[in-house]
Amino acid sequence: MSDSVMIQVDKLNKSFGDLHVLKDIDMTVKESDVVCLIGASGSGKSTLLRCLNFLELKDSGIITFEGKQVEKETHDLNEVRQKVGMVFQHFHLFPHKTVIENVMEAPIYVKKLSKNQAEKEALALLEKVGLSDKKNVYPSKLSGGQKQRVAIARALAMKPDIMLFDEPTSALDPELVGEVLTTMKELAEEGMTMIVVTHEMGFAREVADWAVYMHDGKIVEVGHPEELFNNPKEQRTKNFLDSVL
Repeated sequence: MSDSVMIQVDKLNKSFGDLHVLKDIDMTVKESDVVCLIGASGSGKSTLLRCLNFLELKDSGIITFEGKQVEKETHDLNEVRQKVGMVFQHFHLFPHKTVIENVMEAPIYVKKLSKNQAEKEALALLEKVGLSDKKNVYPSKLSGGQKQRVAIARALAMKPDIMLFDEPTSALDPELVGEVLTTMKELAEEGMTMIVVTHEMGFAREVADWAVYMHDGKIVEVGHPEELFNNPKEQRTKNFLDSVL
């Protein structure tokens, strides 16, 4: 575990109209941390991730990324986003591009990598996620689990400093969940900083350095997974875990 702080969140608030979705969120994520956000649907987990990737802009509070306070007035948010990889519930692959073209796209257009270099790096990433044999296939020919692994490779192609996963397995058939979680475990073992919104409690328990239980837009409890799952301090955490475990 490193001591260098990757993301620091102080008193983050976000509303959509009258709906106050995030309420005074405080969170510190250090380099190589794997953090799992758990909680019922609608508790604000995905909105928190989207604020950390600046896909949603906060109403108030401070987000510090790698030691710099990021504000839309002072930062090019697209540049910041390049360092924050994001994998969504639905894969958002380009249907008219092959697997390898999907992975090469951003490095070529955003990072201005040469086609040869982008292809070389994309092949290495497809190897990493176990899909080099599918490089010339179109997404429509892939299973959900394979699409999600391509989406992970595509996010990694930008060489991000942190990866955010928003329920990456919830749209998958149960038998395909394992292959995606295996890829994520390998990333965690390599020291990638990760924040994962997940309903996969087994994964959270096994891979997370710490877990965060959110309810109604607030962080209710934070702890080491062993501690949080086996011995939650808050009654609300206990009620939630009783309902899902």
